[in-house]
Amino acid sequence: MLVLVAPGQGAQSPGFLTPWLEDPVFRSRFEWLSAVAGLDLVHYGTEADAETIRDTRIAQPLLVASGLVAALELFPHPADAFGMIGAVAGHSVGELTAAAGARAITAEQAMVLVRERGNAMAEAAAVTPTSMTAVLGGDRDEVLAALARHGLTPANDNGPGQIVAAGTVEQLAALAADPPAKARLMPLSVAGAFHTDHMTPAVDRMASLARAVSTHDPRTVVISNADGNVVHDGRDVLTRIVGQIARPVRWDLCLETMRDLGVTGILEMPPAGTLTGIAKRQLKGVETFALKTPDQLDDARAFCQRHGESSQINTTPTWRMIVSPAKGTFHLDDAASAAAELAARATIGTVSSLRDHTAVTAPHGGTVVEWLVEDGDLVSPGQPLLRLHPMGAA
Repeated sequence: MLVLVAPGQGAQSPGFLTPWLEDPVFRSRFEWLSAVAGLDLVHYGTEADAETIRDTRIAQPLLVASGLVAALELFPHPADAFGMIGAVAGHSVGELTAAAGARAITAEQAMVLVRERGNAMAEAAAVTPTSMTAVLGGDRDEVLAALARHGLTPANDNGPGQIVAAGTVEQLAALAADPPAKARLMPLSVAGAFHTDHMTPAVDRMASLARAVSTHDPRTVVISNADGNVVHDGRDVLTRIVGQIARPVRWDLCLETMRDLGVTGILEMPPAGTLTGIAKRQLKGVETFALKTPDQLDDARAFCQRHGESSQINTTPTWRMIVSPAKGTFHLDDAASAAAELAARATIGTVSSLRDHTAVTAPHGGTVVEWLVEDGDLVSPGQPLLRLHPMGAA
Protein backbone atom coordinates (compact mmCIF):
# COMPACT_ATOMS: atom_id res chain seq x y z
CA MET A 1 0.00 0.00 0.00
CA LEU A 2 1.14 3.50 -0.90
CA VAL A 3 0.68 6.50 1.41
CA LEU A 4 1.31 10.09 0.28
CA VAL A 5 2.32 12.52 3.02
CA ALA A 6 2.69 16.31 3.04
CA PRO A 7 5.11 18.11 5.39
CA GLY A 8 4.34 20.98 7.74
CA GLN A 9 5.88 24.33 8.55
CA GLY A 10 9.63 24.26 9.03
CA ALA A 11 10.24 21.97 6.05
CA GLN A 12 10.76 24.92 3.67
CA SER A 13 14.23 26.09 2.67
CA PRO A 14 15.44 29.00 0.50
CA GLY A 15 15.20 28.33 -3.24
CA PHE A 16 13.64 24.87 -2.95
CA LEU A 17 11.20 25.61 -5.80
CA THR A 18 13.78 26.88 -8.30
CA PRO A 19 14.14 23.63 -10.32
CA TRP A 20 10.38 23.01 -10.28
CA LEU A 21 9.53 26.40 -11.74
CA GLU A 22 11.64 25.75 -14.82
CA ASP A 23 8.71 23.64 -16.05
CA PRO A 24 6.19 26.03 -17.69
CA VAL A 25 3.21 23.84 -16.75
CA PHE A 26 4.26 23.71 -13.10
CA ARG A 27 4.92 27.43 -13.16
CA SER A 28 1.51 28.34 -14.61
CA ARG A 29 -0.32 26.17 -12.09
CA PHE A 30 1.77 27.55 -9.25
CA GLU A 31 1.14 31.12 -10.37
CA TRP A 32 -2.60 30.39 -10.36
CA LEU A 33 -2.52 29.19 -6.74
CA SER A 34 -0.32 32.18 -5.88
CA ALA A 35 -3.02 34.45 -7.31
CA VAL A 36 -5.66 32.70 -5.21
CA ALA A 37 -3.52 33.19 -2.10
CA GLY A 38 -2.73 36.79 -3.02
CA LEU A 39 1.01 36.22 -2.54
CA ASP A 40 4.01 36.14 -4.87
CA LEU A 41 4.85 32.55 -4.00
CA VAL A 42 7.18 32.28 -7.02
CA HIS A 43 9.44 34.87 -5.41
CA TYR A 44 9.21 33.27 -1.97
CA GLY A 45 10.01 29.81 -3.35
CA THR A 46 13.05 30.93 -5.34
CA GLU A 47 14.60 34.20 -4.14
CA ALA A 48 13.51 34.88 -0.55
CA ASP A 49 15.87 34.16 2.33
CA ALA A 50 15.28 31.76 5.22
CA GLU A 51 14.05 34.45 7.62
CA THR A 52 11.48 35.72 5.12
CA ILE A 53 9.94 32.31 4.43
CA ARG A 54 9.95 31.56 8.15
CA ASP A 55 7.04 34.01 8.41
CA THR A 56 3.89 31.98 9.07
CA ARG A 57 1.90 34.07 6.57
CA ILE A 58 4.30 33.02 3.81
CA ALA A 59 5.49 29.58 4.84
CA GLN A 60 2.07 27.96 5.07
CA PRO A 61 0.68 28.96 1.63
CA LEU A 62 4.08 28.19 0.09
CA LEU A 63 4.05 24.65 1.47
CA VAL A 64 0.47 23.84 0.47
CA ALA A 65 0.81 25.24 -3.06
CA SER A 66 4.08 23.36 -3.59
CA GLY A 67 2.60 20.04 -2.52
CA LEU A 68 -0.55 20.41 -4.59
CA VAL A 69 1.17 21.39 -7.83
CA ALA A 70 3.87 18.72 -7.39
CA ALA A 71 1.09 16.14 -7.00
CA LEU A 72 -0.25 17.17 -10.41
CA GLU A 73 3.24 16.68 -11.85
CA LEU A 74 3.43 13.23 -10.25
CA PHE A 75 -0.02 12.26 -11.54
CA PRO A 76 -0.65 14.21 -14.79
CA HIS A 77 -4.04 12.47 -14.99
CA PRO A 78 -5.37 12.93 -11.42
CA ALA A 79 -7.91 10.11 -11.74
CA ASP A 80 -4.97 7.70 -12.00
CA ALA A 81 -3.89 8.63 -8.49
CA PHE A 82 -6.97 7.13 -6.87
CA GLY A 83 -6.13 3.74 -8.33
CA MET A 84 -2.79 3.76 -6.56
CA ILE A 85 -2.98 5.83 -3.38
CA GLY A 86 -4.11 3.86 -0.35
CA ALA A 87 -4.10 6.78 2.09
CA VAL A 88 -2.99 10.38 2.55
CA ALA A 89 -1.83 12.32 5.59
CA GLY A 90 -0.35 15.73 6.24
CA HIS A 91 1.65 17.02 9.17
CA SER A 92 0.05 20.17 10.62
CA VAL A 93 -0.63 22.56 7.71
CA GLY A 94 0.13 19.63 5.41
CA GLU A 95 -3.34 18.35 6.33
CA LEU A 96 -4.78 20.97 3.99
CA THR A 97 -2.60 19.61 1.18
CA ALA A 98 -3.79 16.09 1.99
CA ALA A 99 -7.46 17.13 2.17
CA ALA A 100 -7.29 18.78 -1.24
CA GLY A 101 -5.41 15.82 -2.67
CA ALA A 102 -8.17 13.50 -1.45
CA ARG A 103 -10.77 15.85 -3.00
CA ALA A 104 -12.44 16.68 0.33
CA ILE A 105 -11.90 20.35 -0.64
CA THR A 106 -10.66 21.98 -3.83
CA ALA A 107 -7.14 23.31 -4.34
CA GLU A 108 -8.54 26.85 -4.46
CA GLN A 109 -10.41 26.35 -1.19
CA ALA A 110 -7.22 24.99 0.36
CA MET A 111 -5.29 28.08 -0.71
CA VAL A 112 -7.85 30.50 0.71
CA LEU A 113 -7.98 28.53 3.94
CA VAL A 114 -4.20 28.33 4.28
CA ARG A 115 -3.83 32.04 3.57
CA GLU A 116 -6.29 32.85 6.35
CA ARG A 117 -4.80 30.17 8.61
CA GLY A 118 -1.34 31.68 8.23
CA ASN A 119 -2.64 35.19 8.90
CA ALA A 120 -4.66 34.13 11.94
CA MET A 121 -1.83 32.09 13.44
CA ALA A 122 0.68 34.89 12.86
CA GLU A 123 -1.64 37.33 14.63
CA ALA A 124 -2.08 34.91 17.53
CA ALA A 125 1.68 34.39 17.73
CA ALA A 126 2.30 38.15 17.84
CA VAL A 127 0.48 38.47 21.17
CA THR A 128 3.31 36.79 23.10
CA PRO A 129 6.82 35.83 21.88
CA THR A 130 6.62 32.06 21.43
CA SER A 131 8.38 29.32 19.50
CA MET A 132 9.05 25.58 19.31
CA THR A 133 11.99 23.28 20.04
CA ALA A 134 12.45 19.66 19.00
CA VAL A 135 13.48 17.37 21.83
CA LEU A 136 15.44 14.49 20.31
CA GLY A 137 16.15 11.34 22.27
CA GLY A 138 15.77 10.85 25.99
CA ASP A 139 13.27 8.80 27.94
CA ARG A 140 9.71 9.65 26.84
CA ASP A 141 8.31 9.96 30.36
CA GLU A 142 11.24 12.10 31.45
CA VAL A 143 10.85 14.34 28.39
CA LEU A 144 7.13 14.85 29.03
CA ALA A 145 7.82 15.52 32.72
CA ALA A 146 10.42 18.16 31.82
CA LEU A 147 7.99 19.88 29.47
CA ALA A 148 5.29 19.91 32.14
CA ARG A 149 7.77 21.29 34.68
CA HIS A 150 8.45 24.29 32.46
CA GLY A 151 4.83 24.81 31.39
CA LEU A 152 5.46 23.68 27.81
CA THR A 153 3.13 21.73 25.49
CA PRO A 154 4.22 18.61 23.56
CA ALA A 155 2.86 20.22 20.39
CA ASN A 156 4.12 17.56 17.97
CA ASP A 157 4.47 13.95 19.07
CA ASN A 158 6.35 12.42 16.16
CA GLY A 159 7.09 9.10 17.82
CA PRO A 160 9.74 7.72 20.16
CA GLY A 161 12.71 10.05 20.38
CA GLN A 162 11.11 13.10 18.79
CA ILE A 163 8.72 15.39 20.64
CA VAL A 164 8.39 19.08 19.82
CA ALA A 165 7.98 21.44 22.76
CA ALA A 166 6.07 24.69 22.31
CA GLY A 167 5.55 27.68 24.55
CA THR A 168 6.90 31.10 25.38
CA VAL A 169 10.47 32.08 24.62
CA GLU A 170 11.15 32.21 28.36
CA GLN A 171 9.77 28.70 28.90
CA LEU A 172 11.90 27.32 26.07
CA ALA A 173 14.98 29.08 27.49
CA ALA A 174 14.30 27.43 30.85
CA LEU A 175 14.07 24.04 29.11
CA ALA A 176 17.40 24.69 27.38
CA ALA A 177 18.96 25.40 30.77
CA ASP A 178 17.39 22.30 32.29
CA PRO A 179 17.02 19.71 29.51
CA PRO A 180 15.88 16.10 29.97
CA ALA A 181 18.65 13.57 30.44
CA LYS A 182 20.18 12.17 27.25
CA ALA A 183 18.09 14.49 25.06
CA ARG A 184 19.26 16.95 22.43
CA LEU A 185 17.39 20.21 21.87
CA MET A 186 16.98 21.72 18.39
CA PRO A 187 15.16 25.08 18.05
CA LEU A 188 12.84 25.09 15.04
CA SER A 189 12.48 27.72 12.31
CA VAL A 190 8.91 28.66 13.21
CA ALA A 191 7.45 31.90 14.46
CA GLY A 192 5.03 30.74 17.14
CA ALA A 193 3.86 28.09 19.59
CA PHE A 194 1.64 26.29 17.11
CA HIS A 195 -0.74 23.55 18.25
CA THR A 196 -1.06 25.03 21.74
CA ASP A 197 -3.56 27.21 23.58
CA HIS A 198 -1.65 30.24 22.27
CA MET A 199 -3.40 29.57 18.94
CA THR A 200 -6.99 29.60 20.27
CA PRO A 201 -7.85 32.96 18.62
CA ALA A 202 -6.84 31.48 15.27
CA VAL A 203 -9.18 28.52 15.79
CA ASP A 204 -12.11 30.86 16.39
CA ARG A 205 -11.34 32.78 13.20
CA MET A 206 -10.89 29.68 11.06
CA ALA A 207 -13.98 27.94 12.43
CA SER A 208 -16.07 30.90 11.29
CA LEU A 209 -14.62 30.73 7.77
CA ALA A 210 -14.82 26.95 7.51
CA ARG A 211 -18.57 26.97 8.00
CA ALA A 212 -18.91 28.58 4.56
CA VAL A 213 -16.75 25.98 2.78
CA SER A 214 -18.50 23.20 0.85
CA THR A 215 -16.86 19.82 1.34
CA HIS A 216 -17.00 16.36 -0.21
CA ASP A 217 -16.29 12.99 1.29
CA PRO A 218 -12.66 12.15 0.44
CA ARG A 219 -11.87 9.83 -2.45
CA THR A 220 -9.26 7.96 -0.43
CA VAL A 221 -8.38 7.29 3.21
CA VAL A 222 -7.46 10.45 5.15
CA ILE A 223 -5.50 9.93 8.39
CA SER A 224 -6.13 12.63 10.99
CA ASN A 225 -3.44 14.36 13.10
CA ALA A 226 -5.85 14.53 16.03
CA ASP A 227 -5.80 10.83 16.88
CA GLY A 228 -4.53 8.87 13.89
CA ASN A 229 -8.07 7.85 12.97
CA VAL A 230 -9.32 7.46 9.43
CA VAL A 231 -11.82 10.22 8.59
CA HIS A 232 -14.31 9.73 5.78
CA ASP A 233 -16.73 12.62 6.24
CA GLY A 234 -15.57 15.74 4.38
CA ARG A 235 -17.04 18.10 6.96
CA ASP A 236 -15.27 16.20 9.74
CA VAL A 237 -11.98 16.40 7.81
CA LEU A 238 -12.22 20.19 7.74
CA THR A 239 -13.47 20.52 11.32
CA ARG A 240 -10.52 18.50 12.58
CA ILE A 241 -8.04 20.57 10.54
CA VAL A 242 -9.40 23.75 12.12
CA GLY A 243 -9.35 22.39 15.67
CA GLN A 244 -5.83 21.03 15.20
CA ILE A 245 -4.46 24.57 15.08
CA ALA A 246 -4.57 24.64 18.88
CA ARG A 247 -4.17 20.91 19.59
CA PRO A 248 -1.05 18.73 19.54
CA VAL A 249 -0.18 16.88 16.34
CA ARG A 250 -0.17 13.15 17.02
CA TRP A 251 1.98 12.02 14.11
CA ASP A 252 2.97 9.01 16.20
CA LEU A 253 -0.63 7.79 16.01
CA CYS A 254 -0.76 8.52 12.28
CA LEU A 255 2.25 6.23 11.86
CA GLU A 256 0.50 3.53 13.90
CA THR A 257 -2.47 3.72 11.56
CA MET A 258 -0.20 3.44 8.53
CA ARG A 259 1.25 0.30 10.08
CA ASP A 260 -2.27 -1.05 10.70
CA LEU A 261 -3.18 -0.34 7.08
CA GLY A 262 -0.23 -2.42 5.92
CA VAL A 263 1.67 0.41 4.25
CA THR A 264 4.67 -0.68 2.19
CA GLY A 265 5.66 2.67 0.66
CA ILE A 266 5.53 6.30 1.83
CA LEU A 267 6.09 9.13 -0.64
CA GLU A 268 6.58 12.64 0.74
CA MET A 269 5.64 15.66 -1.34
CA PRO A 270 8.06 18.61 -1.59
CA PRO A 271 9.75 20.12 0.29
CA ALA A 272 10.39 16.52 1.28
CA GLY A 273 12.67 14.82 3.77
CA THR A 274 11.27 15.49 7.23
CA LEU A 275 8.44 12.95 7.29
CA THR A 276 10.30 10.25 5.39
CA GLY A 277 13.12 10.66 7.90
CA ILE A 278 10.70 10.00 10.77
CA ALA A 279 9.17 7.04 8.92
CA LYS A 280 12.56 5.42 8.37
CA ARG A 281 13.07 5.36 12.14
CA GLN A 282 9.55 4.36 13.16
CA LEU A 283 8.34 2.06 10.37
CA LYS A 284 11.19 -0.35 9.78
CA GLY A 285 10.90 -2.20 6.51
CA VAL A 286 8.65 0.39 4.87
CA GLU A 287 10.22 1.91 1.76
CA THR A 288 10.25 5.72 1.57
CA PHE A 289 10.68 8.27 -1.20
CA ALA A 290 11.40 11.97 -0.58
CA LEU A 291 10.33 13.89 -3.70
CA LYS A 292 12.59 16.95 -3.68
CA THR A 293 13.28 17.88 -7.30
CA PRO A 294 11.52 17.31 -10.65
CA ASP A 295 14.32 15.13 -11.99
CA GLN A 296 13.06 12.49 -9.51
CA LEU A 297 9.57 12.33 -11.02
CA ASP A 298 10.13 9.24 -13.16
CA ASP A 299 11.59 7.36 -10.19
CA ALA A 300 8.70 8.59 -8.02
CA ARG A 301 6.15 7.30 -10.53
CA ALA A 302 7.90 3.93 -10.58
CA PHE A 303 7.76 3.95 -6.75
CA CYS A 304 4.00 4.59 -6.92
CA GLN A 305 3.51 1.77 -9.41
CA ARG A 306 5.45 -0.59 -7.17
CA HIS A 307 3.45 0.15 -4.04
CA GLY A 308 0.19 1.42 -5.52
CA GLU A 309 -3.08 -0.02 -4.32
CA SER A 310 -6.36 1.89 -4.24
CA SER A 311 -8.06 2.44 -0.89
CA GLN A 312 -11.03 0.28 0.02
CA ILE A 313 -13.41 3.22 0.05
CA ASN A 314 -12.86 3.98 -3.64
CA THR A 315 -14.60 0.80 -4.81
CA THR A 316 -18.13 2.25 -4.51
CA PRO A 317 -19.54 5.81 -4.37
CA THR A 318 -18.00 7.20 -1.20
CA TRP A 319 -21.08 9.09 -0.09
CA ARG A 320 -22.87 5.80 0.46
CA MET A 321 -20.18 4.09 2.53
CA ILE A 322 -19.44 4.17 6.27
CA VAL A 323 -15.89 3.06 7.10
CA SER A 324 -13.97 2.15 10.22
CA PRO A 325 -11.94 5.01 11.73
CA ALA A 326 -9.36 2.72 13.32
CA LYS A 327 -8.13 -0.81 13.90
CA GLY A 328 -10.03 -2.78 16.51
CA THR A 329 -13.15 -4.81 17.23
CA PHE A 330 -16.45 -3.55 15.83
CA HIS A 331 -19.40 -3.57 18.21
CA LEU A 332 -22.74 -3.05 16.47
CA ASP A 333 -25.23 -0.64 18.01
CA ASP A 334 -28.47 -2.52 18.84
CA ALA A 335 -30.76 0.24 17.53
CA ALA A 336 -28.79 0.58 14.30
CA SER A 337 -28.80 -3.16 13.68
CA ALA A 338 -32.61 -3.20 13.72
CA ALA A 339 -33.12 -0.02 11.68
CA ALA A 340 -34.14 0.12 8.04
CA GLU A 341 -33.16 3.80 7.88
CA LEU A 342 -30.59 5.81 9.83
CA ALA A 343 -30.78 9.51 10.57
CA ALA A 344 -27.80 11.74 9.87
CA ARG A 345 -25.21 11.39 12.64
CA ALA A 346 -26.83 8.26 14.01
CA THR A 347 -24.40 5.97 15.85
CA ILE A 348 -23.95 2.61 14.15
CA GLY A 349 -21.48 1.16 16.65
CA THR A 350 -18.02 1.49 18.16
CA VAL A 351 -14.53 0.33 17.28
CA SER A 352 -12.65 -0.76 20.39
CA SER A 353 -8.92 -1.27 20.83
CA LEU A 354 -6.51 -1.40 23.73
CA ARG A 355 -6.02 2.34 23.30
CA ASP A 356 -9.58 3.65 23.12
CA HIS A 357 -13.20 3.23 22.02
CA THR A 358 -14.26 5.23 18.98
CA ALA A 359 -17.91 5.83 18.10
CA VAL A 360 -18.83 5.36 14.44
CA THR A 361 -21.65 7.47 13.00
CA ALA A 362 -23.51 7.71 9.70
CA PRO A 363 -22.62 11.28 8.65
CA HIS A 364 -25.36 11.63 6.02
CA GLY A 365 -27.92 9.06 7.06
CA GLY A 366 -29.88 6.95 4.59
CA THR A 367 -31.54 3.62 3.90
CA VAL A 368 -29.59 0.57 5.03
CA VAL A 369 -28.57 -1.40 1.94
CA GLU A 370 -26.02 -3.84 3.34
CA TRP A 371 -24.03 -4.45 6.51
CA LEU A 372 -20.50 -5.45 5.50
CA VAL A 373 -19.38 -6.58 8.97
CA GLU A 374 -20.94 -8.31 11.95
CA ASP A 375 -20.85 -7.57 15.65
CA GLY A 376 -17.48 -8.63 17.08
CA ASP A 377 -15.60 -8.58 13.78
CA LEU A 378 -12.01 -7.34 13.73
CA VAL A 379 -11.73 -4.34 11.40
CA SER A 380 -8.90 -2.29 9.92
CA PRO A 381 -8.69 1.48 9.37
CA GLY A 382 -10.82 2.55 6.41
CA GLN A 383 -12.58 -0.82 6.11
CA PRO A 384 -16.17 -0.48 4.81
CA LEU A 385 -18.73 -1.26 7.52
CA LEU A 386 -22.08 -0.29 6.06
CA ARG A 387 -23.53 0.72 2.68
CA LEU A 388 -26.31 3.31 2.72
CA HIS A 389 -28.62 4.66 0.04
CA PRO A 390 -29.01 8.42 0.57
CA MET A 391 -32.41 9.54 1.78
CA GLY A 392 -34.45 11.14 -0.98
CA ALA A 393 -32.35 9.61 -3.76
CA ALA A 394 -34.15 7.92 -6.63
